[in-house]
Amino acid sequence: MKHSTRRRRLAMFGALAATAALVFSACSTGDSGDAGGGGGDAGGELTPVKLQLQWLPQGQFAGYFAAVDQGYFEDEGLEVEIIPSGGDIVPQDALANGDVDYAIAWVPKVLGSIEQGANLTDIAQIFQRSGTLQVSWADSGIEEVADFEGKKIGSWGFGNEWEIFAAMAAEGLDSTTVQIITQDFNMNAFLQGDIDAAQAMTYNEYAQLLESVNPDTGELYQPDDFNVISYEDTEGAMLQDAIWADTERLESDTEYQETTVKFLKAVIRGWVFAAENPEQASEITIAAGSGWGPSHELWMVNETNKLIWPSPDGIGVIDEAAWDKTVAGALAAVNESGAHLITEEPPATAWSNEWIQKALDELEGEDLDLTGENWSPIEVELQEGGN
Repeated sequence: MKHSTRRRRLAMFGALAATAALVFSACSTGDSGDAGGGGGDAGGELTPVKLQLQWLPQGQFAGYFAAVDQGYFEDEGLEVEIIPSGGDIVPQDALANGDVDYAIAWVPKVLGSIEQGANLTDIAQIFQRSGTLQVSWADSGIEEVADFEGKKIGSWGFGNEWEIFAAMAAEGLDSTTVQIITQDFNMNAFLQGDIDAAQAMTYNEYAQLLESVNPDTGELYQPDDFNVISYEDTEGAMLQDAIWADTERLESDTEYQETTVKFLKAVIRGWVFAAENPEQASEITIAAGSGWGPSHELWMVNETNKLIWPSPDGIGVIDEAAWDKTVAGALAAVNESGAHLITEEPPATAWSNEWIQKALDELEGEDLDLTGENWSPIEVELQEGGN
């Protein structure tokens, strides 16, 4: 992304991120980033853990904040500090550098880092589906990826663009035939007519459109005003929010192994809570520092839940077919400058279901819906400006 664009975004969110970093912890003490295997006895010493998010506090991360708010981490003997990023921190880099114990990041982004030398493992695939969209006006003629040719296609960059290029590759579209336009993390450029189709997440930017006033009608925009391409329905679909751990520590550090299972158990509880209590989960994320209005935040939690649930094999379990599809897309994707995301298959250590399965097994028998079999989304009515 252009440096000027990045500066604008960081100026807008920097103060919030700085404040949020001070408050996102399960307890008020502890400073170490070296997770051990502390016990969960009430009043006992808690094991400090640092979790790096890939963005600012918002409903996308509701399960982690719920785990703090509801005391699930503390129940496992953990003191978890949740560290936000406004684009100034690359989660997998923070993890690879030893600055944090776990990180949330999209799979294709980390695959690129692994090929460059990062030794990381996907230990829980929280998002089972892609939430990326490409949104155009209903009369634009852009109804599928094949229609991108010759058009101005918006993308945020920073590794968020690879689904676009993977989907184009599957359609046989040369990336040089499409003009990729860097857009901010909003829909302003699209609404102003600067791009033909904007990148959007189901849980965020798409909602920004539906909570904006159509100047021609004086009412909020409606879904019929837009064409929406979901990358989940294309060959370019890639796995997104996953929990990543340090591969070497997983292999050699028994305390880290124990902490990992405890951490995942609390995270599972947090996401089950968010599924069953979306209104309360949205209030928790607002209290944690989200800058979105209440209807937008509730929409975000509800749409995020749709990407997680149902999880037929158990929340966080990595579906090998979805992983292989992500890798295939990452190998096929070539950007407008001719660069590849990855050039070879990632190592077998890039993902493992061992730790999430242990966490699920330890929670079995408790009154928890671990697959989302009984879950259903709620109806959310967006208000102007997300208020």
